[in-house]
Amino acid sequence: HVQLVESGGGSVQAGGSLRLSCAASGYTYKRNCMGWFRQRPGKDREALAVLWIGGATTYYADSVKGRFTITRDKAKDLVYSQMNGLEPEDTDMYYCAADPSVPRGYWLVEGEYNFWGQGTQVTVS
Repeated sequence: HVQLVESGGGSVQAGGSLRLSCAASGYTYKRNCMGWFRQRPGKDREALAVLWIGGATTYYADSVKGRFTITRDKAKDLVYSQMNGLEPEDTDMYYCAADPSVPRGYWLVEGEYNFWGQGTQVTVS
């Protein structure tokens, strides 16, 4: 069983930065995939960034490439989303996701992830 808890959301002015944290528990992390998604009411969940732990590889959606960075603190079982240059369009609920093994080429596919957090709200104004 994997449990994910997001934190670090809040309000920030346009152009500012925010760091989200995802606390993971209940899993070994071996060759695990961790991802950050966001979703507005009435819209599909959008993949933002993925960290493939087994391959030490990251992948980013075009919308956040160069602004968002996904990192991991192994000792603390935390995965971060460092978000710079935030814009009002980034206002969303942000979710952490995990899966024991996402096939290559599917890292940004929402349906590939079995475990999800409850989300944390990010508001940019």
